[in-house]
Amino acid sequence: MASRVSLKTKGKGKGGKVSKGSDEKSAAQRLKEWSTWAMKKAKVVTHYGFIPLVIIIGMNSEPKPHLYQLLSPV
Repeated sequence: MASRVSLKTKGKGKGGKVSKGSDEKSAAQRLKEWSTWAMKKAKVVTHYGFIPLVIIIGMNSEPKPHLYQLLSPV
């Protein structure tokens, strides 16, 4: 006997009966998840990129300081 593969989808999909409210809710949920993901990535970029950014800006300013002058507290 040959076996058949069924391609049934689970849950709500475009082919099933989906109300308009649940589409909007899922879009709102996706927006919330995306913004949370983006804020987490922005936090990491800011955390690890702030000091190198300050050093790069400081080295491109006039008068041109040496790296040890930028890093020294005095």
